[in-house]
Amino acid sequence: MKLSRKVVTVGTASASLVALVGAMVGQVPSAFAAPPISVSSFTRSFSVMASLKPITAKGSGGIGAILPDTVSSTRYVEFDAPYLTQAMKTAGLSSADISVVNAHGSDATEYSDAQAAIARGDKVLIMDPLDSGVGAKIESYAASHGVKVIDYDRLTLGGSRSYYVSFNNVHVGQLLGKGLTSCVSAWGVKKPQVLVMRGAPTDNNATLFYNGYWSVLNPLFKSGKYTLVGQPPGTWTPTVALTEFQQAYTAHPNINAILMPNDENGAPIIKYLQSKGIKPRTLPVTGQDATLTGLGNILTGYQCGTVYKPIYLEAQGAVALAVYLRAGMTPPSSLVNGTTMDTVAHKAVPSVLMTPEWVTTKNIASTVIADKFVPPAQLCAAPYATAAACKAAGVKP
Repeated sequence: MKLSRKVVTVGTASASLVALVGAMVGQVPSAFAAPPISVSSFTRSFSVMASLKPITAKGSGGIGAILPDTVSSTRYVEFDAPYLTQAMKTAGLSSADISVVNAHGSDATEYSDAQAAIARGDKVLIMDPLDSGVGAKIESYAASHGVKVIDYDRLTLGGSRSYYVSFNNVHVGQLLGKGLTSCVSAWGVKKPQVLVMRGAPTDNNATLFYNGYWSVLNPLFKSGKYTLVGQPPGTWTPTVALTEFQQAYTAHPNINAILMPNDENGAPIIKYLQSKGIKPRTLPVTGQDATLTGLGNILTGYQCGTVYKPIYLEAQGAVALAVYLRAGMTPPSSLVNGTTMDTVAHKAVPSVLMTPEWVTTKNIASTVIADKFVPPAQLCAAPYATAAACKAAGVKP
């Protein structure tokens, strides 16, 4: 959307005088502060972040980012950490004002990381909570020290954060559900016997994903077109997911389709199915996060597709918010494009919501490869895929 603004021409000298007077009273006019920024402004070049430098200059103190672990998804180390750092640097923060750490799966570590960041002088925390318990504890501590918190990727239920940045996670689930139904049809699965798996019950994202794919699949179960075989409790630990699946598959060897919420949980299950002699393009499995293993399984015909969430968009959105908050300013409505319900606090949380994509062999080259999300040479070799499989999908190693 192109924004227009009425301008009264007063001449170069007069315009300079207006700017000077504004600066003298500590109130820089918005036209001189930064151009409009929206969720559609962010690109893989990070160039729009440089436009936030005037806002950065008005603030003080650091911005700390706290990531949850290195197990539930490799994304936090490979992408979130470097992208958040790049976004902060491009927005004009000094190295001394930037901190990006990982809690390594420990609630105690995540809480102590937050305390350390606040003691260091950080004015805004970008936090991906391991769970809502530690998230709410951190947000309460931050509020008592005058520090703003942005929930990053996961929403803290019962929390007190200022904003939430993520992808539209119900839409993520809908993409998973629609991806499975598309694959069932394309792979010729007769009388689908579906195992519906989910992420950890303590993770609000897992609930949002589930709500999305259940909205797609439940009507098919009700109509009798699909049969629901089971729904294990849920986890983000791949070894636990494998155990859940093995128990279900032993009890129901007729399972011929699996709604899997992410690539990491799906990887050991696909390997297990391969050991049982399952052939390519016969038993659909979904995924999320566009990991090398997941993409390799897509190219070789063992996974339907994966929900790709360009993390560079999420990182820039979070840092843009943080820059405004650090300067004591209200982020523009063009950036804060939605709300997400905190079902425990019963509050609609102002949110920056990015749009995810469903990736298959048909668009892998124009999405994850074009974004340099994975190295083609690595993807197109063992243990992931083959050069022939990549060539068929338009991927050049």
